[in-house]
Amino acid sequence: MNGKLFRKLRHGAGKAISDFGLIENDDRIAVAVSGGKDSYTLLLLLDELRKRAPVQFELVAVNIDSGYPGYRTDIIEGFFRKYGFSYRMIPSEHYAIIKEKRRPGSSYCSICSRLKRGALYEAAQTLGCNKLALGHHQDDFIETLLLNQFFVGSLKSMSASMLADNGIITVIRPLVYVAEEDIILFSRQAELPVVCCCCPVCGTADMQRKRMKLLLKDLQADIPHVKSSLLKALSNVHPRHLLDPLLHRIIEKAEVKNDLLAPALFPDPDSQITQKILE
Repeated sequence: MNGKLFRKLRHGAGKAISDFGLIENDDRIAVAVSGGKDSYTLLLLLDELRKRAPVQFELVAVNIDSGYPGYRTDIIEGFFRKYGFSYRMIPSEHYAIIKEKRRPGSSYCSICSRLKRGALYEAAQTLGCNKLALGHHQDDFIETLLLNQFFVGSLKSMSASMLADNGIITVIRPLVYVAEEDIILFSRQAELPVVCCCCPVCGTADMQRKRMKLLLKDLQADIPHVKSSLLKALSNVHPRHLLDPLLHRIIEKAEVKNDLLAPALFPDPDSQITQKILE
């Protein structure tokens, strides 16, 4: 792979890996590949970076077949073979489980994503991987931030790197700096064999996220840098100016200079706000 756009994507992924320490020497990384544009792009970028990186790491592509009728796993497997990737195709009974367990009117996507995530954690462990790479991009981070603020009342998004619920696998998201519009363009240029998940609610689910996409599109017309600003806000947190009572109790009662939570709460020791708190 080459070309100006691919180099731009590679730079974004490489910067994220460097900034957040996503990949280390001797890592074995399971890369979740659904057959969508994002996961294909992630796999290609990591493979290119693997060839150039100063550290040694391995990749194994993992596809979870949820059992939806018409899902073209053969196309995905053909992609893996074409590029010579190590891979594992994993069938499941998720569709049958969802049909049996889902409550009427409840979200199709939430139960499906939980089942798939559990299967990915299990696959990563079985394959001897210590990390699982997911294809969430810049827009996903921003939209999740807005969704949580608007509909949940929580100030959170995703993490570029975090220990999974099983306490064993570290989940990494190297595309945090990569814009969805660039992935779409690259997917078309590279003629990636994108396949539909064939979920019964495909194209109609997650309407709230679509609302966030439309909102951001409208805002960009007047504020061209709005996405980069929102993403930057996720790494520029000022705890004293938030309303979380726990944070305020920590700030007020702890000896912040010696407190183990200080680096997490105040990552920039030279910032004015940190210096004032530490006084």
